[in-house]
Amino acid sequence: MTRMPVVAGRFYEGTKEVLVKRLEDCFLTGLGPGRLPEGVPGEDRRLKAIIAPHAGYMYSGMTAAHNYIRLFEDGRPDHIVIIGPNHTGYGESVAACEDDWETPMGKVRYDTVLGPAILEENQLVRSDCVAHSSEHSIEVQLPFLQFTFGEGLSFVPISMRDQSYQTCESIGKTIAKLSEAEEMDILVIASSDFTHFESAQSARIKDDQAIEYLQYMDPEGFLNFVHGHRVSICGAGPITAAMVYAKEMGAEDFTLVKYTNSGDITGDMNSVVAYVAAEIA
Repeated sequence: MTRMPVVAGRFYEGTKEVLVKRLEDCFLTGLGPGRLPEGVPGEDRRLKAIIAPHAGYMYSGMTAAHNYIRLFEDGRPDHIVIIGPNHTGYGESVAACEDDWETPMGKVRYDTVLGPAILEENQLVRSDCVAHSSEHSIEVQLPFLQFTFGEGLSFVPISMRDQSYQTCESIGKTIAKLSEAEEMDILVIASSDFTHFESAQSARIKDDQAIEYLQYMDPEGFLNFVHGHRVSICGAGPITAAMVYAKEMGAEDFTLVKYTNSGDITGDMNSVVAYVAAEIA
């Protein structure tokens, strides 16, 4: 089965030619990194996880481009897990979709090695594509991956409605266990926007406080702060799971690569959504 795109033509352009132009602009213009992922990817493979935004490309695409240029320069991972929040409430609490995914850039296949291993190892993760059927947070990462690394990609999509620490820790440790036991090179992408619909100043204050826990490599403290202070970081659970995984794999450094908000595009700083590009290595 193939999951067809549900936000093409809304969050990003619906045809390949126009989408490629949009992606190029995300890298080269405005708040983007100013360079394209051209030539041969790097070979370091130092990055264990990244945090990437998932709004419409006109708002967060230039921020996301910072993630993907650095990922390109770090090297192409053998396996990719994208963990996103469940905005719709549909489906299982933690859901892996075993379909291939189509975008205007082509097909990204389901990872038939890592995906079944996660489902077998962790009983919290259920096979369910309903949770993904109307969800944008994972889909919007795929054209960036395709633009960055070209064809032949595969991945495991995991949607999280249950964002308790116990669940996040379980998922992160499961991926790390499989990485070590099977000698898999795995990158985890946590898809999340940061504070929603507050002034730019208020959003930055709250986000800086939350990010401080990540800088101290404290995933539980981060999640407790977000939940305890009702900070509207929609993918706090995916971020926490990614941090747990990275720490289990020996990561020691969190780097905030880029912080922007929708007001940087619209000019309205009274009510913004904030976007973060970050990496854990």
